[in-house]
Amino acid sequence: MDKKRQRKKIYLFTLFILLGAITLFAAGCSVQEAVGSVNGEPITKEELYDQMVKQYGQETFDYLTTQKIIELESKNQKITISDSDIEKELQKMMESYGGEESFNQALQMSGITLDEIKENVKINVQLKKLLEPQISISEEEMKKYFDENKESFAEQEQVKARHILVDSEEKAKEVKGQLENGGDFAELAKKYSTDTGTKDQGGELGYFGKGEMVAEFDQVAFSLEVGKISDPVKTDYGYHIIEVEDKKEAKPANYEESKNEIKDILSDQKMQDLYPTWLEDQKTKYKIENFLEKKE
Repeated sequence: MDKKRQRKKIYLFTLFILLGAITLFAAGCSVQEAVGSVNGEPITKEELYDQMVKQYGQETFDYLTTQKIIELESKNQKITISDSDIEKELQKMMESYGGEESFNQALQMSGITLDEIKENVKINVQLKKLLEPQISISEEEMKKYFDENKESFAEQEQVKARHILVDSEEKAKEVKGQLENGGDFAELAKKYSTDTGTKDQGGELGYFGKGEMVAEFDQVAFSLEVGKISDPVKTDYGYHIIEVEDKKEAKPANYEESKNEIKDILSDQKMQDLYPTWLEDQKTKYKIENFLEKKE
């Protein structure tokens, strides 16, 4: 997972924790009710709330203010968001993670639910629909971007595989024997694999290109035929048993096939450039009061 994506997920996770705490506090629960203790000394909900507001209050207030402006402006402009709009955006997000399996793994690790992601996606779609009328992209711009980034639109050979990772060659041979006797790969991965990031998904790794895995793993995965299971493969991580589920052949970059993707990329870039100015303009239209500042 790249660091930028990880930072976004950590921020979202922190934000949802904070929003949950504020909601709980505001729901009428006693502020003196303990949420924990140290040597019998209570930590109250009021202490928790105050500390979270000090650390994340302004950041969260700004986020919620922006969200409310987008919602109100969407209502004013009679912008509607369908389930189909949200699903399309969600599919793009899944593709950026390498597929639904990888996306679900990332969700599981972050602690964010799919419903929370969908709510965030809805706000993003509203914002896009608000900004789109102010953005235009020419054919010349798209061709220029394609020519300057041609390599990124070429599809390298890819393999879809799953694996079972164990500590010893003896254990790897034992698991391979169970597979040869009709054992279910996914169930054996859940039972034996030491790769905590994939074992609960039956060892699924999704699609990957050459060079994305360690050399020994890479060489075997790309040499196996679809449906075949490898002998134990030794790497610095232990011993792997690899099953290749599918392969995609390499494809050269093609402008016509890439146009929609290029348009989305350029549109997102222009929206990012336009967004700060748009938001500042919107803030002048709405009366915004920050009661956290008054409390301090």
